[in-house]
Amino acid sequence: MRLATYQHGDETGLGVIIGSQLYDLAASAAQLGHPRPPADMLGLIDDPVPGLSMCREISAAASSLTPRPLAGVRLLAPIPRPRQNVLCVGRNYLDHIAESGDTGPAAVIPDHPMFFTKRASSVVGPGAGIPWRADLTSDLDWEAELGIVIGTGGRDIAEADAHRHIFGLTCINDVSAREVQISRHGGQFFKGKSLDGSCPMGPWIVTWDEFENPPELDIACRVNGTPKQSSNTRNMIFSIARIISELSAGMTLEPGDVIASGTPDGVGVHRRPAEALAPGDVVEIEIASIGILRNHVVAAASQTA
Repeated sequence: MRLATYQHGDETGLGVIIGSQLYDLAASAAQLGHPRPPADMLGLIDDPVPGLSMCREISAAASSLTPRPLAGVRLLAPIPRPRQNVLCVGRNYLDHIAESGDTGPAAVIPDHPMFFTKRASSVVGPGAGIPWRADLTSDLDWEAELGIVIGTGGRDIAEADAHRHIFGLTCINDVSAREVQISRHGGQFFKGKSLDGSCPMGPWIVTWDEFENPPELDIACRVNGTPKQSSNTRNMIFSIARIISELSAGMTLEPGDVIASGTPDGVGVHRRPAEALAPGDVVEIEIASIGILRNHVVAAASQTA
């Protein structure tokens, strides 16, 4: 199932998407005589059994329900504001390591995943603008990533059990201010990857039961229609199960946590010549069986300017 958070006028709600139609959970539940469902995606994830059962019933009864055309609503990030920072994996595709040109220890395939986070406040939805701040960065870059949404929390999760803890998958663009990430603040990633609007997510969550385990999904990025990245999640060095297992070792994962699983080669900073996003650019992240996450880059001024 495709589950979305949407806005229509002043109303924000949850919807099941079937084809080009959106079925509002609250309205559809009322038509079917069910109690009111959770108000938001985090509420649905917190108590998934009755919520997903209702979603399946709505899908089965769609022909008797009143939909809204998908084109008539504004899709938001499926989790508009995660409870915690988005958890991220770095250097998880061999070709991405190779394109960086490292010849030292960084060029060796790591024994363990690299982890960092993006601020929860950096999350925006499909169609939202990615702010371009001339006073902060001239090297704004794209990164197509598969997003993993945790359903059942846990600590010390075994790889063999990891699939039981996944609610679904989504698309993420790990937008990065490269000079902030690479050359400032001690060379750590957090600030350069946490600027407002630097974590587009969506366009919806596809529930885990729709995928093979492990999923092998084509993943791509286009800028203004020009292909920039093209790979498949089978090429990840660390699988979804390994990522969940390592993250949860001694650290509790909670329902609604979002994990960005790393990007393949083709990012702007490592192209020759290097490329960067600019105002007016349209960035599309496409992952097979999930959908297309499309955002545009907009010039933004400092609020203190």
